[in-house]
Amino acid sequence: MEKISGSKRERPELHLMMDMLREGDTIIVTELARISRSVKDLFEIVGIIHSKKSNIKSLKEPWLDTTTPQGKLLFTIFAGISQFDRDIIRQRTMEGLSSARARGRKGGRPKKDSSDMELAFKMYDSKEYSIMEIEKATKVSKSSLYRYLEKRK
Repeated sequence: MEKISGSKRERPELHLMMDMLREGDTIIVTELARISRSVKDLFEIVGIIHSKKSNIKSLKEPWLDTTTPQGKLLFTIFAGISQFDRDIIRQRTMEGLSSARARGRKGGRPKKDSSDMELAFKMYDSKEYSIMEIEKATKVSKSSLYRYLEKRK
């Protein structure tokens, strides 16, 4: 069971499974996007599976059954469509971000109030307060406090 996104190249559980494949094994996936979001990587993964004389089937896409020539053809067609869909989503996202920047909007989390951060730093530096007490008094989370302390160095 992989916890890392299909868009990431390094996925230890996937690599472990691929190393354990034997001839005649069939990999069952919930959906095509769980294996890979890139057509190139998807073809590479399916190529490795086939080189080990194994197959792949999808529960969500019943057409993905590489044990038949028809399944292989449909796999090729739908993998291309899947990549196209991902590219369109990325393009729209980039256009939206560009449009927002043109309107003066900036992305990301808002910065913490400087007075809250100054108080948090004073409390932290005094070594009289626990992190939990600093969090309650300043509304600055532990992770934010440590991140800002790291920047302060």
